[in-house]
Amino acid sequence: MLKQISHGLARLEVAVAALLAAAVTGLILLNIVTRALGSPLYWVDELAIHAMVWMTFLTTSVVLKRREGIAVTLFTDSLPPRFQVFSRFMVDALVLFFAGLMLWLCWCWYDPLTLWAVGFDVSAFQAESFNFIYSERTSTLGLPKYLSWLCLPIFSVSLGLHGLVNVVDSLKGLLTGNRRLA
Repeated sequence: MLKQISHGLARLEVAVAALLAAAVTGLILLNIVTRALGSPLYWVDELAIHAMVWMTFLTTSVVLKRREGIAVTLFTDSLPPRFQVFSRFMVDALVLFFAGLMLWLCWCWYDPLTLWAVGFDVSAFQAESFNFIYSERTSTLGLPKYLSWLCLPIFSVSLGLHGLVNVVDSLKGLLTGNRRLA
């Protein structure tokens, strides 16, 4: 079941990333046209940057799910098959650990329990935690920055799910000795 959820989430991430890539292209073209006409829209740059950041995190999660990240495999390719499966398991375990660490750091950064404890009063939250995440705004769009930064906890959860599925698959391959599973 987790594997199906992971596959469905990866398909959704790819689709959203493709839409964001199209949006970045459209925004850059709009920027070129408006600057050429002498009436630049300054918010277009910022929106294109935010779209590109979200696109990057979404695609990174999918790349790591598919185990298609850039790697130098000279050493691991020279190992016996059993050790290759073990090294893949270790890489998957490190990806899962990284996802968990990122999620924990995002939890500490967003600090939802303190925000809830102060009744979602941003001023009281800032006074209590000396954390200004909810009051910062983007330069030209004026949107709360925490909305743009939500890509980090979303990435962490997504990568955690994909990493868990990969660890389970690698562990099956390690226990059965089947190189294809891992």
